[in-house]
Amino acid sequence: MIKPLKLNVDRLAKASLSEQIRRGVAKAIEDGVLEPGVRLPSWQDLAVQLGVARGTVRTAYEKLAAAQLIEASRAKGTRVTQRPRAVTKNEPQPDAGSFLETYLEMTQGPAFFQMGVPAVETFPATLFSRIRAQAVRAEASAPPCYPDPRGELELRREIAAYLAVARGINCSPSQVIITGGFGAGLGLTLNVLGLGGHAAWFENPGFPWTRKGLELAGLSLVPIPVDRDGIDIDHGLRQNPEAKLVVVTPGQQAPLGPTLSLERRVRLLEWAAASRAWVIEDDYLSELQLAGRAAPGLASLDRDGRVIHIGSFSKTISPTIRLGFVVAPVGLISRFADVAACLAPPPGPAVQIATAEFMHEGHYMRHLRRTKRAYAAKRQAILDILHASVGADRVAAPGLAVLLKLPDGTPDVAIARQVLTFGMFPAPLSPWYASPDNAESGLLLGVATAPMKHLARSCDQLLETIERFK
Repeated sequence: MIKPLKLNVDRLAKASLSEQIRRGVAKAIEDGVLEPGVRLPSWQDLAVQLGVARGTVRTAYEKLAAAQLIEASRAKGTRVTQRPRAVTKNEPQPDAGSFLETYLEMTQGPAFFQMGVPAVETFPATLFSRIRAQAVRAEASAPPCYPDPRGELELRREIAAYLAVARGINCSPSQVIITGGFGAGLGLTLNVLGLGGHAAWFENPGFPWTRKGLELAGLSLVPIPVDRDGIDIDHGLRQNPEAKLVVVTPGQQAPLGPTLSLERRVRLLEWAAASRAWVIEDDYLSELQLAGRAAPGLASLDRDGRVIHIGSFSKTISPTIRLGFVVAPVGLISRFADVAACLAPPPGPAVQIATAEFMHEGHYMRHLRRTKRAYAAKRQAILDILHASVGADRVAAPGLAVLLKLPDGTPDVAIARQVLTFGMFPAPLSPWYASPDNAESGLLLGVATAPMKHLARSCDQLLETIERFK
């Protein structure tokens, strides 16, 4: 259905007719009158409606498209682009300065350059929807009974098989516990370990949500710097050798990108075994490592049962399915199962069965191969534009993001908020640091959600915004 537009044009006004039309449509979009995905009149029809020349409306639409407020295609017509979601006015707002306020702000979307979500165009949505619909029907017709709190056996089998091939981790389905995403897996693990009051090493910079989770679990954080070989083990041993936990992203460190070197992997595992400490492996990118073959999981080297591997399907399928998994060491299987049964049940069976079928039929691995090729092309396109604009020394390519380094003191958080008006939301780098005193400034441009159709224009708008903050 085409959304009617109530626009008024004033031929005596100083602003041109096309500019008045552009402003009117833009305001309707920003005010929520025109919602994302709504179809607009064609520029020919709107010209007749307003009694102006077709070229006048076409010029206005072209400017709106360049600002990424609307998009046009022959198949779907002219529609309002997907914008970061607006907060419902009647919804009680979180306390100012609270973590929830920050969380909601940093996860709003959809937006260009947003991190942590996969590209829509590369996922076989129709296929997965059909498989999921079949699973929902099967679940609805099955006798009502409580599901296995460890997760559906079919999915646990598929994950164990996948990890053996893709991550070099040999585990049995009994070691795999299904969770509601990475956060739920981390919460389950921290509950099982019960290390409140002890010290934990944490990568600096590192994922802010994980850092907050460790704090909520009562752990004392010891920030450990990261260099080109990953987390600095020597620094950790000097600062706090008595720590009982370390959280690492060894495949590609989040957010700076280095892979934890083999030498440091071995030293980390030796320290954990000798100190009876635990290692949480956040398999941040899983198979989606764009430069060469993905490094094996840290758990593949673990011979003492000290590594707890956590993964999710958020970046490969979708964060909306809230599906992840934990690989528990053999000695902790019973404890993980008990806590999962009483305190951390998995998502419903239907989404699990659908994902298991998706993996079993080979669709998941094919999807990953296609996605890696598409992301590699996107990343290279972003790098080409930024190298030409700001120089290679200010740009890096960690994982599924391109890091645009900013001069010290540049307010990267304020810049990220400002470019929301253009439908962009790169992640500011400074919140990833444990302390603002040593935080570096930068913007992480998510590769998966990069707007290839207007990529150069988006980069120009981003750089122009940065210039205004200098």
